[in-house]
Amino acid sequence: MSEHRRKPPQPQGGGRAAARRGQPGSSPGRRGAPRGASGSPADSYGPGSGSYGSSSQGSTSYGPRDGGRSYGGRAEARRAAQRSGGGRRRAPGPGGPTGPGRGRGRTAPPGRKRIIDYPRADKYGWHRWVPSWKLVTGLFICFVGSLVAVAGLGYYLVAVPNVAQAATAQNNVYYWSDGTEMVRTGGEINRQIINYADIPRDMRYAVISQENKTFETDSGIDPKGIARALFNMARGGQTQGGSTITQQYVKNAMLDDQSQTVSRKFKEIFVAIKVGAEVPKDQIMAGYLNSAYFGRGAYGLQAASRAYFNKDAKDLNAGQCAFLAAMLKGATYYDPAGATSLDPTATASANQKRALAQMQDTLNKMVQYGHLSATERAKYTTLPKWQNPRSNSRLSGQIGYLVDLAKSYLVNNSKETGITADKLQRGGYRIYTTFDKKKVNELEAAVKNVQKTNIKPKLRPKTDTYVQFGGASVDPSSGAIKAIYGGEDATKHFTDNADATGAQVGSTFKPFVLAAAMKWGVRNPDGPEEQAQDERTIASPKSLYSGKNKLKIKNYDGSVWTDQHGKEWLQTNDGNESVGRPPNYKIDLREAMRLSVNSAYVQLGMDVGLDKVKETALDAGILESSLADSHYPSFSIGTSDPSAIRMAGAYSTFANSGKQNDPYSVTRVLSKDGEVYRHKAAPKDAFDPNVANNVTDVLKTVVDKGTGTNARLPGRDVAGKTGTTDGNKSAWFVGYTPQLSTAISMFRLDDNANNKARTFLEMYGTGGQKKIHGASFPAQIWHDYMAEALQNQPPERFTPPQPIGKALNAEPSPTPTPSVSESQSASPTPTPTPSNTAPSPRPTPSFTCGFFGCNANGGGNGGNGNGGNDGGGTNGGTSPTPTITETTTGGGTNRGNGNGGFFGGQTG
Repeated sequence: MSEHRRKPPQPQGGGRAAARRGQPGSSPGRRGAPRGASGSPADSYGPGSGSYGSSSQGSTSYGPRDGGRSYGGRAEARRAAQRSGGGRRRAPGPGGPTGPGRGRGRTAPPGRKRIIDYPRADKYGWHRWVPSWKLVTGLFICFVGSLVAVAGLGYYLVAVPNVAQAATAQNNVYYWSDGTEMVRTGGEINRQIINYADIPRDMRYAVISQENKTFETDSGIDPKGIARALFNMARGGQTQGGSTITQQYVKNAMLDDQSQTVSRKFKEIFVAIKVGAEVPKDQIMAGYLNSAYFGRGAYGLQAASRAYFNKDAKDLNAGQCAFLAAMLKGATYYDPAGATSLDPTATASANQKRALAQMQDTLNKMVQYGHLSATERAKYTTLPKWQNPRSNSRLSGQIGYLVDLAKSYLVNNSKETGITADKLQRGGYRIYTTFDKKKVNELEAAVKNVQKTNIKPKLRPKTDTYVQFGGASVDPSSGAIKAIYGGEDATKHFTDNADATGAQVGSTFKPFVLAAAMKWGVRNPDGPEEQAQDERTIASPKSLYSGKNKLKIKNYDGSVWTDQHGKEWLQTNDGNESVGRPPNYKIDLREAMRLSVNSAYVQLGMDVGLDKVKETALDAGILESSLADSHYPSFSIGTSDPSAIRMAGAYSTFANSGKQNDPYSVTRVLSKDGEVYRHKAAPKDAFDPNVANNVTDVLKTVVDKGTGTNARLPGRDVAGKTGTTDGNKSAWFVGYTPQLSTAISMFRLDDNANNKARTFLEMYGTGGQKKIHGASFPAQIWHDYMAEALQNQPPERFTPPQPIGKALNAEPSPTPTPSVSESQSASPTPTPTPSNTAPSPRPTPSFTCGFFGCNANGGGNGGNGNGGNDGGGTNGGTSPTPTITETTTGGGTNRGNGNGGFFGGQTG
């Protein structure tokens, strides 16, 4: 064998096993001695202990360790080493076979010290991670020192604000839909700086008593309030402002930065600290009251005094001072004139209650803290007399209502627009609206023409005073509000009658009942409630229902409906007349809509389910907050009070073949930094197109040959519905063409008197009419406006409907269904006959329709009157829900010889 292939001689200390055990002089092996072992290898492996190459022992054992203790194997030795050395990752101590500090996880060599002893070198296990008291104390001192340094730097860098410099704001410019300027408002910020001496003592202490009773002694900041505000911002909750007068003054003065961020809040704190330390208290108070916003565009006490009381601030009494202090809480909810354009809940009556309660609380606190005598306080127990909230002549006419509507849209949708009321007040926006200047002027002219011609307050003071109108016009394809009529003048009448009135809509609600019957169907009368909800039958306009007067209303299963007191509901028609062929007075739904028969639609609503009727109205675009209690049968005939804007928008859903668009008034908003907001269309499928088209077809019959003939536009398709309420307290006409949907309301309401609740008055005799109804003045206004508004637009036709549903309660119809074609003559109408009188044979009447009504030739004897009536129901006088009545003229079936009047039909 060659020399180079021989094995090298093994050292006497042992072979590979010795190398593994780290025996001196051996080559490095795969495994060293157990960590933490002490002594030489010779001590570990004595004679006869067993080693590689020896078979004298059956097993290998480790030699003596730590005082001669021996171990039975490597594993046991390793565990012993770990127990004594503190773990696998700690190196053997000095004297071990590998030398000091040679293992993994070794500690710092002796003599080397770290600046921060963490993890702690002299501890083992989890104790290494517990900081020492020296470390904690040092860190705390450093932290406090840093805070002091930052605070000092912040205090040095901020400056005391100057209210006079902050008393500026930019214009908001509003534009018509064609891009031309409508009005500039907001930039004329109504503020006048006054001296501390001109601020009444009562005003100062009203604010101190209500806002910050320690103002005269505190340092200017409230640590608890600051901590609360920072905590809310940190968790993403609602931000809060400073709670002291000093902090509020600082906030008002820092108009250049009104963002609610932590950095701004810290800046505000530093400024407040500096102001509290360097500015006298009287100067802080004057600055606060000269910069605070009191509502009505008034910044500062002097402007507020003029806006609410038309007097100088120095002349305010204690009651007026307490009143203005309440406005600082938020004028939207305390201005007694109301602010429904910003929040529908901020009605005049609700705001007056809040303002009075806040004012009384302030006066009580002034007495409690010794700032006002009890004798003086006793003089002020009611709200002081306040004046009209609008004085800007540029907001006169309809402009003020239009601006309010645009502002309301932006603020109420601030999550989408990013514009809050505070931001809007500071100005700087270019706001492009949907309002068509021509249509706005035409709607106002149509209302004023009817009002001037027919409403004579001086001639008929008992019936023609407090008459008001409202109106709105919406584009069905988009929901854009094209025109509104909010009232006589925005600087004289400050409730927008287009946006919120409280006037019940009457029979204009019936189309939602018909739509529900076509969308959901009527319930199965033979099964349980759960089964009835699933088994429904879609109703056709040919379905037959009873037009009987004083019809006993039943549930869907045939049982008689009763209220919580067990009273039945007997639904009446106007004039206590039944409509239809006796003895059952059956009439199909088209005819019942055309003649506005209450009993038929009340029962239909019960068969469908009032919950489904409500859901259908919501789907069409009516707001739930405007809906009445849906547990009473009269819900189907309009005890709810949606606004004119919402009614026009809901009817737009029918005009748009079932696609619903929420009404909107702003298309886009720009600022100096670019586009802030742009409206994005979001149409919803409210109804199947054929459902909407069938409703339109029925409503077209109403205008062609029914109660709405005064609204006909020659050459154009028109659909609509009249409505009049119980007690003749409101009247409506809502109608549409394919291009435009418009709602007109009329009512009597004295809402200009201070501290009075809104009370609707009867309209019997108003305008020289025996009774006001939707077919009279509202329909005339609708016609006059729409004729002008659509003058330059080519006529469009409604989409023809396809047959829908099943004719319920089918039997031979007493009359053919009226044709939807304009070229065909009106079909004969069932003669309204009192339920206790048998009908006499009558010749078939023929109709000749003129501008304001229809002439009917033929028919029997009778008095002048209104035909095709719908009336209000009663449940024995126990229902809290008002009943509804409607008189229909201008194309209704009038009986007898003679002249039916200006809006009635002639019969002969």
